Amino acid sequence: MIRRPDPSLLDLYDALLFDLDGTLMHGAQPIPHAAESVEKARAAGRSVVFATNNASRTPQQAAEHLAVVGIPARPEEFVTSPQVASRLLADRLDPGAKVLVVGGPSLAAQVREAGLTPVETDEPDVVAVVQGWSPDLDWSRLAEGAYAIRHGAYWMATNVDATLPTERGLAPGNGSLVAAVRHATGAEPAVAGKPEPGMFEVAAREHRARRPLIIGDRLDTDIEGAVRAGMDSLLVLTGVDGIEAALRAEPVRRPTFILPDLAEIAAPFPLPVVTGDRARCGAVSAAWSDGDITVHGEADDPRVLRAVLALLTSHSADTAWTGRLRDADGAELQVESPPSATR
Repeated sequence: MIRRPDPSLLDLYDALLFDLDGTLMHGAQPIPHAAESVEKARAAGRSVVFATNNASRTPQQAAEHLAVVGIPARPEEFVTSPQVASRLLADRLDPGAKVLVVGGPSLAAQVREAGLTPVETDEPDVVAVVQGWSPDLDWSRLAEGAYAIRHGAYWMATNVDATLPTERGLAPGNGSLVAAVRHATGAEPAVAGKPEPGMFEVAAREHRARRPLIIGDRLDTDIEGAVRAGMDSLLVLTGVDGIEAALRAEPVRRPTFILPDLAEIAAPFPLPVVTGDRARCGAVSAAWSDGDITVHGEADDPRVLRAVLALLTSHSADTAWTGRLRDADGAELQVESPPSATR
């Protein structure tokens, strides 16, 4: 009997929704294998969507930036948190309503495109504040936002990412600046981008995806957003979070799969099969015993990780895992992530 080859991720899913920062690039620096993975997905006829919380670029500017790191893209392939925030505000507010923009020109352009009026200072008729990251965002603009919020304006954050991966490491993200305004006002913003599921739901609907896969580097945005949207997810270890954090995450932040990078996106991808307390994935396996997991194979082997994640889904579906990872001889294992995961 001839065994059928295992399908690849491109066989299993009809659309790939890629995060940008930390997944495809670090600032202006390309991440190895990212460009080739996008090219392979396109060649296989899969829908490619770029879903980003970054509020500093319009879809056109984001496409131009991706081209710098070797990934051709069209503006219509992007779903951004400013787009989602502007649509949500337009649904809530009267046409032409004034929205104070605590962010850059690209965020203001999205607000204007949604039929609203972007302004830079607090005025009596400002009815909402939208806040998004911009590299030149300063104290005075944060102060204008705080004034408006204290006067009763509705507050929408494009995202609450605490950090932003750059070519030099992790820098403060929009969430860090949102925290400053929250501390100053005591108010809590509505959030448009990841981890809210709306971005992925909009992307899947607009691209008619029935089996989308969310790909990202952050548990608290990409993976949580996927879980809340009811979609499968792939954590790549090229940005913020690593293996240990993923295995210990609350179920709402637990990825479906983990890979070191996107190099093997078109390679055979055996899926785990769970039978009682044992999960097998290809030639490796893992077993559950009183909350601990024993692995038969290298702990950082992606197939072993798939088996472990499958066991966690089966045996720890509602709580974070607090057990120990052991090898076949019973020794406790410490799982290390690749160096790129700590950038």
